Amino acid sequence: MSTLIPVILCGGSGTRLWPRSRATKPKPFLPLVGDTTLFKATLDRCPATEGFGAPVVVTGTAHIEHVEDQLGSSEGAQIIVEPCARNTAAAIALAALRLPEDAIMLVCPSDHHIGDTKAFADAACAAAELAQEGWLVSFGIEATAPETGFGYLKRGEAIGDQAYRTAQFVEKPDLERAKSFLAEGIYAWNGGIFAFKVGDFLKEMEAHRPQILSAVRKAVDQGRSDGHRFHPDEQAFAAVESESVDYAVMENTDHAAMVPADMAWSDIGNWQALHVARDRDEQGNATRGDVELVDCRNILVDSDGPKVSVIGLEDVFIVVDGNDIMITTAAGAQKVGKLSGAVNQ
Repeated sequence: MSTLIPVILCGGSGTRLWPRSRATKPKPFLPLVGDTTLFKATLDRCPATEGFGAPVVVTGTAHIEHVEDQLGSSEGAQIIVEPCARNTAAAIALAALRLPEDAIMLVCPSDHHIGDTKAFADAACAAAELAQEGWLVSFGIEATAPETGFGYLKRGEAIGDQAYRTAQFVEKPDLERAKSFLAEGIYAWNGGIFAFKVGDFLKEMEAHRPQILSAVRKAVDQGRSDGHRFHPDEQAFAAVESESVDYAVMENTDHAAMVPADMAWSDIGNWQALHVARDRDEQGNATRGDVELVDCRNILVDSDGPKVSVIGLEDVFIVVDGNDIMITTAAGAQKVGKLSGAVNQ
């Protein structure tokens, strides 16, 4: 088996988790579930003791210090510093061009929560075996609800006893279509976790998005190293087209496969998702900080200082961060990113 290299994508501002998540310190670097940050938990799921290679972290200039603080003394780790954001196809291509062609990349977003790390490790092992055989593999997260905020993967014919061809990539559906996916039982959420051999990924990029690969290659060739940091050329990288790896490669390749993964996964995409991921009491309440609840159900309160007292509310989220207080119903959680405080950072 070739070396399995964690490629950790670390960017964004997590505006739907405002005011706790901010552009200067977004959700990967916060201890949102338990005491470990999402970024550190991502690293911890890929230890050298389990056969993983040194991680490659792709991040932006604004987040280098957070990455280095939480990366610690990980021997052999690389940090690729994007001069500007150009979406996941370019980010993954940057990492691929800095790795041996026979290495297998395990591409992981840094801002997801995975409750069952053993299930993750099992899925990673199965995905690596498929990647070794030339497949480009997605993790198909078991769909447990008719979510409209995720893309879906349709299961095709079986590959061995633990994987399938990906028959179709489906964009975020409306509620009725999401309900039909759940009832049909052959659709999984697309969690944005991938495994593929470096050489195979680059061949697919060359076949389907040669202009992106060419521009990224130029940025790498003209880039510079600074210890464990690598800086692609700023001008060359600015010319790269912004596109997701799903659109650029995964929806176009003839070698797309999926490994089912039932691993208590959440993208922690908003306060509703975080409420579900956290430990809750018998009334469904989750609290952090100095909080008093009376006759409340399905409440989330997260305060970094002031005591918060709540009486008789249901399905409400309250967040206190410094001088900012955000209150929303569960139904309104998707709109938090549109608040002026979240937008104007």
